Amino acid sequence: MAGQLKEVRNRIKSVQSTQQITKAMKMVSAAKLRRAQDAIIQMRPYAKKLQELLSNIVSNSEGEVGMALAAERPIEKVLLIVVTSDRGLAGAFNTNLIKLAKTTIAEKYEAQYKKGNVFIWNMGKKGYEHFTKNNYKTDATHKDIFLQLTFENVQKASQAAMKAFEEKQFDVIEIIYSQFKNAATQRFEVERFLPIPKVAKKEGDKKADFIFDPSKEELVAELMPKILNTQLYKAVLDSNASEHGARMTAMDKASENANEMLRTLKISYNRARQAAITTELTEIVSGAAALQA
Repeated sequence: MAGQLKEVRNRIKSVQSTQQITKAMKMVSAAKLRRAQDAIIQMRPYAKKLQELLSNIVSNSEGEVGMALAAERPIEKVLLIVVTSDRGLAGAFNTNLIKLAKTTIAEKYEAQYKKGNVFIWNMGKKGYEHFTKNNYKTDATHKDIFLQLTFENVQKASQAAMKAFEEKQFDVIEIIYSQFKNAATQRFEVERFLPIPKVAKKEGDKKADFIFDPSKEELVAELMPKILNTQLYKAVLDSNASEHGARMTAMDKASENANEMLRTLKISYNRARQAAITTELTEIVSGAAALQA
């Protein structure tokens, strides 16, 4: 009986120690989430408007010069930029992103994958570790992006992707990331990066007649790379905020589960302790009765 009590006490101490860790991790993630959330909320409207502007220009400039990044080609080689996190303990965050990448390959690019023409650029160590382990064609150049998350570092990845597309190393480039909604909700997205998607026109829509100053060629050459840099940076900021939100939620749930486990263990401990006391009293009473006899 004493051994059982000691075992339960050790389990209670172990759960309490784990709960202290999960509570501390929740507080750290909450602090990081606040900064990450402010960054993406400020960036999102700006990035969305720039993407709309670029899509409108491309849609109304078919066949014109300076549109190499909007050129539609038969899809032979595919690049997926998968934005995961560097650390775990974030619930199903990384699992869902990896699953979405695999589903995208299976549903959209199965033929290219069988030919060995699907490539993955990882932003975040978790995605890199998984895809490397499972023999996907991966690239580690940008996997440490979250060690120093700045626009300049993301811009390097964006420029490398644009250069590879212009040199026809890839025919389509897509970003797989988690769009931040709130701390408990993330939406996992596949977003076209290149070629630049065009606005779907409805029947009867008139072609927009833009007035360009300076010339259209100068504007396209200047704006297009900057807007694409911003698009990728927005996706990385979204995933960064989503990661901290997912981890905060996961640690909060872990702390609640620890409370429930502690309650169950304390009931078990009290029952075992009461049984031990009852047994000792019975032995004392029995001994006393034997002596009187």
